[in-house]
Amino acid sequence: MGRQALRQSIGQVLMVGIPGPELDAATHVTLARFAVGGVILFRRNVGDVGQLAALTAELHGLPSRPLVAIDHEGGRVLRVGAPLTAFPPMATVGASGDADLAQQVGRAMARELRAVGVDLNFAPVLDVRSNPANPVIGDRAFGNDPAVVANMGVAFMRGLQAGGVIACGKHFPGHGDTDTDSHLTLPVVRRERAALEQTELVPFRAAIAAGIPLLMTAHVLYPALDVDRPATLSRAILHDLLRVQLGFRGVIASDDLEMRAISDDRDIGRAAVETLAAGADLLLMCADLAKAETAAEAIERAVVDKQLDLAVLEAAADRVRDIERPVAENPIAVTDLPVAAHVALNQRLRRRSFPFGDCR
Repeated sequence: MGRQALRQSIGQVLMVGIPGPELDAATHVTLARFAVGGVILFRRNVGDVGQLAALTAELHGLPSRPLVAIDHEGGRVLRVGAPLTAFPPMATVGASGDADLAQQVGRAMARELRAVGVDLNFAPVLDVRSNPANPVIGDRAFGNDPAVVANMGVAFMRGLQAGGVIACGKHFPGHGDTDTDSHLTLPVVRRERAALEQTELVPFRAAIAAGIPLLMTAHVLYPALDVDRPATLSRAILHDLLRVQLGFRGVIASDDLEMRAISDDRDIGRAAVETLAAGADLLLMCADLAKAETAAEAIERAVVDKQLDLAVLEAAADRVRDIERPVAENPIAVTDLPVAAHVALNQRLRRRSFPFGDCR
């Protein structure tokens, strides 16, 4: 493989953040030069819906046609405000016990995101809220019953896909039993393998069986699965468990490699190489575009020096390229926002009592 082809494969496995609400000239040049496979948007990138639609259109116009992604879960994780619908946290949806309702919410969110040009939503959260002291999941989860989380998560996923947006379940193999935040430190889940099978893995098994196209890793250490490496960096978890034992054939996306659970122990280049070697396909670097450049250079060196198998990189790039972009049912335009039916659905949800109190 020539250097240009190698660099295109490297770019395909990168999903990066950009600095602001407009695609400035320097950022445009960087994204085009690295031929990135995806761009993830945050509040810093969002003004009004007209601006957002223009930004996503410009991103889609790049030669690599990157996926445009966002975290838009409901509750406290909503990157885009009005006129998109501010749905409540998924704990409220889960408390309804109504899978059809979960599917309606997923479809409504997707129709609105599709209208502003978003391709991929990092949702549903498939974590089971098994630890009330969890500082990062809480009401983002559908509940504390694995069967409920599985049922609601699959329904929500189907709604997203029907609305024209790619779904990504998270955070494999489960972030619900942590008592620390992986943005700040490396959490540890000390459950035995049997307990993980009965709780954490239940929703992921269901989502895989239902055909979920992407799953995101957890920056969490599970000694029962790998005593040394957190899931994002663990071949035992991403390849042996997720690929081989659970049979997942979709794209494995890392959580943000700039989070301190990873970055406290290794630089971004080493983290990127180790994450690919573990079995991930799409590497998220959400804050600093310069770090994504450093990661790309480190991956190239690792392949050239035969520290990373070229076949591993090519397989990851192919899986990202082959992500199927679903066709929206009854798509809407920016000018259709807000959608009266979505507003009514939101009002129905917000009249329901929330069983867990404030989980933020």
